[in-house]
Amino acid sequence: MSHFTAYELDTAPDAARPVMTGVRRALGHLPAAVGLMAGSPELLKGFLAANAAFEATDLDPVAREVVVLTVATRNGCHLCVAMHTATLTRHDADPALIKALRDGTTLPEPRLEALRRFTVAVLDHRGAVGDAELNAFLAAGWQPRHALDVVLGVGTYTISTFANRLTAAPLDEPLQEYAWAPAA
Repeated sequence: MSHFTAYELDTAPDAARPVMTGVRRALGHLPAAVGLMAGSPELLKGFLAANAAFEATDLDPVAREVVVLTVATRNGCHLCVAMHTATLTRHDADPALIKALRDGTTLPEPRLEALRRFTVAVLDHRGAVGDAELNAFLAAGWQPRHALDVVLGVGTYTISTFANRLTAAPLDEPLQEYAWAPAA
């Protein structure tokens, strides 16, 4: 038995309804994870605000997805991995890149691999990244502001991955083809 309610627009807390309406309008449907996050309208609003800020960073769309999928696989969030695999697929990303991100292995493009490794370092060291790791990131052509953008992405998707795991958010039907499970 779940302790969490998957709210619909007509049953959600009043404070969550306008946000849920906006998500539904933007996506054409209401993801189950949003209905579950609606149990805390502040969590839902906070995640969406952080996500909007992350989307506005100087990282290009594929680079943002590298950060997101690195966090999602590290945190074992099957939903985020599936959702962001679909996003990369829509961006016509190289299938080898997508596979490596889902597997947590070396990326085929060195600059994106430096981004992935830096994201892992941020996660592993809880932000206290050493000079060698930061210098390797910068040497790959990234800027100091990108390091801070990675921190924003890690924070944003820690919210999402933790909430999805806590509530056991299911995959929505359109994401079934991108299903993922952590390696044993």
